[in-house]
Amino acid sequence: MEFVVKNGTAEKQKTACLIIGVHKKTLPASATAIDSSTEGYLSGVLKRGDLDFTPGHSLMLLHTHHAPFERLLLLAMGDSDKPLTEAEFKKLTGNLASQLKAVKSKEASVAITDIAVEGKSLQWITRQLVEAIEYAFYQFTQFKNDTGKDALSANSLKKVVLLADRKTADEVKAGLAQGQAIGNGRNIARTLGNLPGNICHPTYLADEAKALAKNHTRLTTRILNEKQMADLGMGSLLSVSAGSEQEACLICMEFKNGKRGAKPLVLLGKGITFDTGGISLKPGAAMDEMKFDMCGAASVFGVMNAILDLDLPLNVIGMVAAAENMPSGKASRPGDIVTSMSGKTIEILNTDAEGRLVLCDALTYAERYKPEAVVDIATLTGACIVALGHHTTGLLSNNEPLADDLLNASKEAMDNAWQLPMGEEYTQQLDSNFADLANIGGPSAGTITAACFLARFAEAYPWAHLDIAGTAWKSGKEKGATGRPVPMLVQFLLNRINN
Repeated sequence: MEFVVKNGTAEKQKTACLIIGVHKKTLPASATAIDSSTEGYLSGVLKRGDLDFTPGHSLMLLHTHHAPFERLLLLAMGDSDKPLTEAEFKKLTGNLASQLKAVKSKEASVAITDIAVEGKSLQWITRQLVEAIEYAFYQFTQFKNDTGKDALSANSLKKVVLLADRKTADEVKAGLAQGQAIGNGRNIARTLGNLPGNICHPTYLADEAKALAKNHTRLTTRILNEKQMADLGMGSLLSVSAGSEQEACLICMEFKNGKRGAKPLVLLGKGITFDTGGISLKPGAAMDEMKFDMCGAASVFGVMNAILDLDLPLNVIGMVAAAENMPSGKASRPGDIVTSMSGKTIEILNTDAEGRLVLCDALTYAERYKPEAVVDIATLTGACIVALGHHTTGLLSNNEPLADDLLNASKEAMDNAWQLPMGEEYTQQLDSNFADLANIGGPSAGTITAACFLARFAEAYPWAHLDIAGTAWKSGKEKGATGRPVPMLVQFLLNRINN
């Protein structure tokens, strides 16, 4: 999608579709100018009552009297001219994107400066609007021979013009740059998540990381193979891939664009490219969705692409612990004991609790970067879906300032997270009669005990864990990866620059 910032007034735009916001009681500047140039046509339409002014509703006018634009899309912004709430604005952007998909025009112009959101800048409004359009127009059709009429319709829009003036142009441009980078990064994460397991395996992810570094001089990629990981003592990670013909790998993408000597931020993604559950085999229903078990890794790729696009002045390490969890004669068994890179021994009581087994060795490896902080992202527990549903990402941390930074970023990015507690009483559920700890803590508080397990390997630095089991993908008719929490993580990094 091409986005352009243009200085110009709405009523003079020669465009296939002009988009403006309207209130019931007072017309914003663009609507007032259009009403004047069309001899009261717009106010006459609104007086008929065809538009519900509740935010999230709209009215498409296919012909506007004496106007240079072909269509006029009216976005409802409430009864009065007070700013929208974030929830109302989210409904507005969602409706706008849906209307653009339905209208089948190749380009559209948006009077962005007439939209106001309580407590938010024009830059933020622009960014969120661009993100919403990028998200709505994403398609995953590369394995379809006949994409059909719906795909052709969705692909008809090629260009979006954001109307500004001399005073607001820079702010709109800044929001556009962030929105495009985040939208593109999120869609990259969605594509990786949507790819089938027979194509997107650990080696595929490693090749993607190498290709990314090849095109960016500030990025260096290193791949640890199974022999190298064995030499480092990563018995926990390697126990997960033991049953698969696909070799595991640890991917390290090192972006060095911050101050010399500044400690890096590490983002670590769970990259289980397909999860059968291993010997603790999952039920067959919806097992195809276990290709999404690498969405944590996918989000790391999305963030790394975004920070490259934005050229953020930070040092960031994007790590991916990639493996495939399969049952075979070589697979780990319930009751097996493995030794992690840290030296801690782990009793594997359930081979379907494998994400924490690959992450714990990666967390130990991350110590060599002497990081400022480490954030891991993982589709880790079904218990998180029980606790928070499919709307909110679970957050747990050993460092309250880090947790607060992530929560603030989630709110600013409209990519919600919620912090769950941690404590010794939960850690005790991981006690084992035969090893230093077990990989599961029983049926209660599954999300928390999983985080407590990881925390045992993240004692050397500030650490946070994002459980995205409920937010990384959708099932049913809208089945597909969501690309979350790319917006939250990019905002977290942007905030680090400003602090």
